[in-house]
Amino acid sequence: MADALTQSHIMVVDDDRELRDLVGRYLREHGFRVSLAASGQDLRQQLPTLQLDLVVLDIMMPGEDGLSVCRYLREHTALPVIMLTAMGEDTDRIVGLEMGADDYLSKPFNPRELLARIRAVLRRVKALPPQSDHTSEDDDYHFEGWTLNTRQRTLLDPSGVEVALSTGEYRLLLVFLQHPRHVLSRDQLLELTQGRDAQPFDRSIDNQVSRLRRKIEVDPRNPQLIGTVWGGGYQWQGTVERSSEASA
Repeated sequence: MADALTQSHIMVVDDDRELRDLVGRYLREHGFRVSLAASGQDLRQQLPTLQLDLVVLDIMMPGEDGLSVCRYLREHTALPVIMLTAMGEDTDRIVGLEMGADDYLSKPFNPRELLARIRAVLRRVKALPPQSDHTSEDDDYHFEGWTLNTRQRTLLDPSGVEVALSTGEYRLLLVFLQHPRHVLSRDQLLELTQGRDAQPFDRSIDNQVSRLRRKIEVDPRNPQLIGTVWGGGYQWQGTVERSSEASA
């Protein structure tokens, strides 16, 4: 059966040539287009000439590490990123997610698990609103001085500084802004953001809400924008204006 994701173009960035070639060969065998880079500099040189869909990025590289490369990607692209971390390096994993990585995988890993994570992230990205070079009246959402631009998928704080969001965080924020004052259950949020049902003890939405609060709330421990409705889910409690409403 043909897979709509198999023509996606994946960049694998890792200084370990053997691992890089192994992952690249495995992904090609499963229908993906693959480019390889040995360093962040190598990635930057290739980036302008490629139309990538996702980057698999090792954290532990000599010279410029993967966290710095992830920061660069978040500042200059909307590419989803899956980070490869050393086993047990929780700090790297957490920092990577905070900087906007969409997922992570600890080394050593089973290539089948990497393939599954790539497919999952790509499915979520394909469900996002398409980027457009044409502006429209409702492209921007404004709240408490912040601006979410859906054309560029960027979030600007009240001082105009861009704040990095993972694909999941972006989609979650967009859903909240599209449904202000509505109580949304975890099941509804999973369906709206990831197109899947919640599993028993699934805390992924709670974790994303927590990360999003740390980025946009003045006091994440006393949130004023994303409220918790006990037994119900979450509710966007702040005011929201779209571009058309703000300019009316």
